[in-house]
Amino acid sequence: MASRVTLKELAGSYAIARLDPGDPMPRWADGEGFTSISRTEDELSVVCRAERVPAEVKQDAGWICYRFQGPFAFEETGIVLSVIRPLSENQIGIFVVSTFDGDHLLIKAVDGGPARELLLAAGHDVV
Repeated sequence: MASRVTLKELAGSYAIARLDPGDPMPRWADGEGFTSISRTEDELSVVCRAERVPAEVKQDAGWICYRFQGPFAFEETGIVLSVIRPLSENQIGIFVVSTFDGDHLLIKAVDGGPARELLLAAGHDVV
């Protein structure tokens, strides 16, 4: 299990948007910062900078995004768990997105201060 993870706070405020499963990939999602688009049989989910999401789109805004500073090998275990456990145990809501090269953690901005303290107390670095 990973004993120490460095999390880098990304600039800007993020939103998680929900579109219908048959909707095309939205052009507004692309731009600076982290972007993730996932399609399931139930929805098209978009994570991106909040200012790009049109007001009429169903969304949950006000998230801070952290990038796990890697690289981490696919066979390394417990990396995400070591970060989310102290948050979950203290009722801090999270949204995690994994990519080929790494992981991203989103935390509501209102929980940013307490989350940072919990991560530091768990032995992680937040930069």
